[in-house]
Amino acid sequence: MSLRAYLDFLTRCPTIEELWDAHTDRMAEYGFDRLIYGFTRYRTSTSLGDPEDFVILTNHSRAFTDEFLDGGLYFHAPMVRWALANDGACSWTALHQMIQQRTLTPAEERVLEFNKRLKVNAGYTVSFKSISARSKGAIALTAREGLTQQDIDAIWDEHGNDIKLMNDIAHLKILTLPYSAPNRGLTRRQREALEWVGDGKTMQDIAVLMGLTPATVEKHLRLARETLAVETTAQAVLKAAFTNQMFVLDA
Repeated sequence: MSLRAYLDFLTRCPTIEELWDAHTDRMAEYGFDRLIYGFTRYRTSTSLGDPEDFVILTNHSRAFTDEFLDGGLYFHAPMVRWALANDGACSWTALHQMIQQRTLTPAEERVLEFNKRLKVNAGYTVSFKSISARSKGAIALTAREGLTQQDIDAIWDEHGNDIKLMNDIAHLKILTLPYSAPNRGLTRRQREALEWVGDGKTMQDIAVLMGLTPATVEKHLRLARETLAVETTAQAVLKAAFTNQMFVLDA
């Protein structure tokens, strides 16, 4: 598939699952057989937000994700630190330079030891530009076993512009598709109630429109708040909108 055909496919992809399956296959053609994509809308000066609110896509092994993601190693990863402070693409040659310059913290050194143990040795990180100070997205492209950083740098010299473009488009498309963390997906009734709130309807209006009692409408809104782990209905509307769970055809 040509670059143009692939980009056209990405822009038309109807689900994150289909996009991710295709994108991992495409990146593997360039030698990157393990990817991890992350995005947050709730970054602050001291936190990346609640991990359950992250958009995380990966085809890494469970052994890797259990410790890197669930164990919180990502917070100390040097290339995550780089991605938070920069936009664009960066060769993992930067890690070797950090080691030589002895600028790594003990926590960062433990991340590199973990990566080495899991054969995550060579690759590139692409950090996506954001217009919001609170949002940030990046993708780590890990080279398949047997490829050195020198090998992957040579591939990037030849195809880097195309690889970065494909990842930029994939990122922008992901932001438009519905996504819910495990156990945070809304039911049809919860979604409908939030949509009417977003339209400015009163509780009485929503009850009439949905053919329910006000008490039942409030129950759906309460369950929506619990599902989305927020305290107010306004926050629920905002979070549901952020994750494209409202006003979605065939949701």
